[in-house]
Amino acid sequence: MTQRPYAIFAMSAENVPQVFPPEVLERLRESVDIDPGLVAEDFTDPDPRLRDALARTEFLVTGWGCPRLDTAVLDAAPKLRAVLHSAGSVKSLATPELWRRGITVTSAAVANAVPVAEYTLAMTLLAGKDLFAARDRLRTERAFPGWGLVPGIGNHGRRVGVIGASRIGRRVIELLRPFDLRVSLTDPYVDAAGAAELGVPLLDLPELLRTSDVVTIHAPETPQTRHLIGPRELALMPDGAVLINTARGGLLDHDALITELRTGRLSAILDVTDPEPLPADSPLYDLPNAFITPHLAGSQGNEASRLGLAVAEEAARLLAGAGPAHPVDPAMLGREA
Repeated sequence: MTQRPYAIFAMSAENVPQVFPPEVLERLRESVDIDPGLVAEDFTDPDPRLRDALARTEFLVTGWGCPRLDTAVLDAAPKLRAVLHSAGSVKSLATPELWRRGITVTSAAVANAVPVAEYTLAMTLLAGKDLFAARDRLRTERAFPGWGLVPGIGNHGRRVGVIGASRIGRRVIELLRPFDLRVSLTDPYVDAAGAAELGVPLLDLPELLRTSDVVTIHAPETPQTRHLIGPRELALMPDGAVLINTARGGLLDHDALITELRTGRLSAILDVTDPEPLPADSPLYDLPNAFITPHLAGSQGNEASRLGLAVAEEAARLLAGAGPAHPVDPAMLGREA
């Protein structure tokens, strides 16, 4: 049998058994020689085992909590040829030196997009039924309101606007397709032909906001997109519309959102905020038309093993001499989360 390349984990040690449970770890170890008991949480750790491991490492399996891979770290790992990231964005750990040295970098962002898109689908459908407000009314009144058709509620023909054809945005469009919804897209990097391939019309941002009952954000936060949704954009949204944000809190001007929510005109479902977490006195906690969750749309619990499986599959591809399925393109980092 061909000797397996040596690999080490570089992430928060507590995450290793969650992302790589026994069956996934076994899949990974079919391709690489890796010890789950040796985890690099700090590359400056003087532990000689870590220094020796780095000197032999060909594959670095990174994840949440991985330290930055700067020149000093890469000098200590002269045999390194691949960084396999078991999470989404690599911005916190990647440096240009990685690509200058020809090191392959992959990401499990596609795998992490799945639960975020599922969360968005669920929230879109539940918001269409006015579930959150109905739950609060039932809690307060402790009486069943009886049968009756409530105008403006329901998902038949509801208009959903997707901001950003990211991995998650594309997955959301795919998941929404079986339902009787009218979905549109805005993205400055997608043309009409690209939108047609996704099966949705392409609109500019103001038009999408004006014509959507639900707006869901899936764009990266960059200097150009900070506060992409501010007072002017919120004012364009029709009465009763719902804004969903699972991307980054900074894409949304929270002061403007609070002002708009206080009028009762809109509702918001926020899995990400700015700052994160919100200060204890934030009005968003108490506004009845704001539904806040603690950044849980991404991989949680058993969903984390999907990330580890993505890494195991990448390792197998590289060992077989194939190119990676999900390489990180440094030229695209500025356009990604």
